[in-house]
Amino acid sequence: MDVIDVIRTKRDGGRLSDEQIRWFIDSYTNERIAAEQAAALLMAIVWRGMEPDELNVWTDAMLSSGERLDLSSIGLPTADKHSTGGVGDKVSLILAPMVAACGVAVPMLSGRGLGHTGGTLDKLEAIPGWRADLSTEEIYRVLATAGCVIYAAGGSLAPADKKLYALRDVTGTVESIPLIASSIMSKKIAEGTDALVLDVKVGSGAFLPDVALARELAETMVALGNAHGVKTTALLTDMETPLGRAAGNGLEVTESVECLNGGGPPDLLEVTIALAQEMLSLAGVRVDPGATLTDGSALAKYREMIRAQGGDPDAQLPQAPERKPVSASTSGYLRGLDARAIGIATWRLGAGRSQKEDPVSASAGVMCLAKPGDAVEEGQPLLELHADEPGRFDRAATALEGAIDIGPEPPEPRPLVLERIG
Repeated sequence: MDVIDVIRTKRDGGRLSDEQIRWFIDSYTNERIAAEQAAALLMAIVWRGMEPDELNVWTDAMLSSGERLDLSSIGLPTADKHSTGGVGDKVSLILAPMVAACGVAVPMLSGRGLGHTGGTLDKLEAIPGWRADLSTEEIYRVLATAGCVIYAAGGSLAPADKKLYALRDVTGTVESIPLIASSIMSKKIAEGTDALVLDVKVGSGAFLPDVALARELAETMVALGNAHGVKTTALLTDMETPLGRAAGNGLEVTESVECLNGGGPPDLLEVTIALAQEMLSLAGVRVDPGATLTDGSALAKYREMIRAQGGDPDAQLPQAPERKPVSASTSGYLRGLDARAIGIATWRLGAGRSQKEDPVSASAGVMCLAKPGDAVEEGQPLLELHADEPGRFDRAATALEGAIDIGPEPPEPRPLVLERIG
């Protein structure tokens, strides 16, 4: 094989052969191809795309670059969920124990936040002692003990993706549906789950705000999952407004526990229960997942999981020493609360990162004291900004310019679950 021929094939709009794909993935993973040559191929894929069968082979080659977990010893059906990321999206913290309480084991491979979108691992790391980096043996143990585990990808699962993602991140080749889909699905298939539900966000706070592109990504990932023997469906869900009221790591843990205790914001519960129903349906289990919030079984599973991963579920979470309200400039109805603006403000307050290595604050974030549809009065606090130092407030306030829409009439209600694919 000649890497120049591989690059030219895709540059000129051709289909890479199965042999070319497998050779390239293996060679780049094992450092036999230079980064600049791999970057050239990635850019060619961004411009030329990939055929479905070509993408299947590409994903399989990434999957085959590492180990694939075998969860058969758990003795239960298994299901997972993946979200494309949003603002205030703490669904995983509620969903994993909820589904586990219904008798389906949940091995949830999760990630960290970058930019305006939050990361599940950053949220849980606000809990003293909790660990995301688990060995394969620890993943099996926590899953057998608690019925659910939320963990970071180690070096053994799809190592090709780790190398390619790092390269995409610095070469302007992230925004490609084939590359996004293969990155997500190679890791999710490698974790060995029987079923997978994809939560593909749509709206201002989503990675792909455009509904047509979000649908294309969902359809591509569903096809990849099913082609690799994982029962896969997707829900397109709304991310025009932050989900729930809390955006920020420790704040979102607190809100998640509130939901597990039978309370919590209605929009967050609606999306979580819809995803739980989809997971249980794929796993062949017919029970009401919402009942686990009222009978305490989901909360019990959450506490087991946190303890099994070294955390203290009763520990006091960090509290931001500095707080500042953002008030309504006029009276009327809150018509809009832009999710992306809230996410950027949360990031600037210290809860997010620009680079993967950046530290994040456990206590920083934004509390949404009102949501679209609420009647508000001039001077009423609509948001509460939380930070570790007051110097962060001005930049956060700049991000919020134009984010709050107040009008004389309430907005038309927006559906939270827009579409099912699969």
